Amino acid sequence: MSVNKVILIGNLGADPEIKHLEGDRSVANMRLATNESYTDRSGQRVDLTEWHQLEVWGKQAKVAEQYLRKGSKIYVEGRIRTEKWQDSDGNNRYTTRIRVDRFQMLDSREGGNQGPDQSGSGPDHSASNEAHDDLPF
Repeated sequence: MSVNKVILIGNLGADPEIKHLEGDRSVANMRLATNESYTDRSGQRVDLTEWHQLEVWGKQAKVAEQYLRKGSKIYVEGRIRTEKWQDSDGNNRYTTRIRVDRFQMLDSREGGNQGPDQSGSGPDHSASNEAHDDLPF
């Protein structure tokens, strides 16, 4: 048995690029930035940004087109897909993408771009501005 599962939380680097295909099919291509910070041995803070290519199909692509914009914070679950191709010089090239199975928008509802949970089931667990005085933290 093997597992190919990716979970990411980050911000979009640009508006989704939507392609409308035959048969009312759609695909959204997006770039997601994840950030990591640490302090190196010399005490300097190091900030790293990793860029991920996302591919979203079907109804989720239409939701992405409607609600997501550059800077949107999203939670993504998907699978890694690597495509091999040859450039015009005959050199082998590779492209790695995340094929998104589900995504969830994490921006506040007041931000205006909050849409439905794209898991296909379950409640929306996105950020909320409600006060929870009974929580111990």
